[in-house]
Amino acid sequence: MAAVVALTGTLLSAPLGAQQLPVTAQQQASANQVAQTGVALNELAANAPGDYSVKEGDTLWAISALFLKSAWRWPELWGMNLQDIKNPHLIYPGQKLYLVKKNGRASLLTQSPSLAEPAAPDTVRWSPRTRSQSLASSALPTLKSHLIEPFLAEPVIVDENALNSAPRIVATQEGRVLLSRGDRAYARGAEGAALIDDPKQKQKAYRVFRNAAPLKDPTTGAVLGYEAQYVGKALLVRGESSQPSGDKAGQPTIDRVPATIDIVAAKEEMRVGDRLLPEPPQRLLSYVPHPPNGKVDARIVSVYGSAVVNAAQNQVVAINRGTRDGIESGHVLAILKDGERLIDKTDVAQTALKLPDERNGLLMVFLPFEKLSYALVLDITDGVKVGDHLVNPR
Repeated sequence: MAAVVALTGTLLSAPLGAQQLPVTAQQQASANQVAQTGVALNELAANAPGDYSVKEGDTLWAISALFLKSAWRWPELWGMNLQDIKNPHLIYPGQKLYLVKKNGRASLLTQSPSLAEPAAPDTVRWSPRTRSQSLASSALPTLKSHLIEPFLAEPVIVDENALNSAPRIVATQEGRVLLSRGDRAYARGAEGAALIDDPKQKQKAYRVFRNAAPLKDPTTGAVLGYEAQYVGKALLVRGESSQPSGDKAGQPTIDRVPATIDIVAAKEEMRVGDRLLPEPPQRLLSYVPHPPNGKVDARIVSVYGSAVVNAAQNQVVAINRGTRDGIESGHVLAILKDGERLIDKTDVAQTALKLPDERNGLLMVFLPFEKLSYALVLDITDGVKVGDHLVNPR
């Protein structure tokens, strides 16, 4: 959803990156349909307000939930005022939204209905004046950004080959056991994959990881990838090299000289044996919530950064579906609580029963990999645990 705030005598410019976020054909079609017909009154939230002023700190998810029963149905909110809301990825503080109900349908306006046909104003003479103000820092996010941003820089999922071939820290200065920000260390790649300083490579930053844990599919038991624990960041100062030398007997030998790295950020203290993976390029991601196009049948694999199997609201979980399954950033899935298994004590035969799975909340994917994805738990009524079922939200 997007809108530009109109201020008298002020020209507002929106951030370029946000304007380039994609809108899918399905989202556009849904918005176009609602723009023509409005939204059925039974689709509105029970306490949908007649008008609302967008405030700093609001999110697209919260505003959608304010007017509609299902917050992920944002294209319908967008379509309720498609003429004024050109870009569904932008909305700014100060915008006033008006809910209008007519003939069993609802629509959303950006100006009061009473001002739709204003009286002819008296002639007023104005002197030309323009003031420019950037909106780059005031556009509202889909969700609270602090809930997601740390995970965009930290977790990484790799396959076994990538993990085994990743360079590793092999030595420290003065025999230090632990490394922190500002320390220098030495690293080398796997056999045949030296850590070199390529002049053509602009990015020389590496993330430092340890304790890559296998993530297994709760249904099949297959290892879908390895989740590496982020501990810090390092910059490559000098690549690996070799130099001629000689042993005690005077025989020529070749000394292998490891690469030199400087630790520039530390979440935890690092040590010999930790692995290095290249800093991935920054990606412009859209977190606009929307349902998947096809049917989804998934499971929760793990709770990120926690030794327990239960997740609470606003925690991050890994699910056993990724880009190969059509999962993308912004997909909203319903969480089903696994029905309890019990014995029918009213039956003489003591029949085993499994109670139905019950809907427990919603989560949204924000970082998909090939076979796995990270998702944020948005709304829940009870604890979410590893193995819980995930399906389409409707």
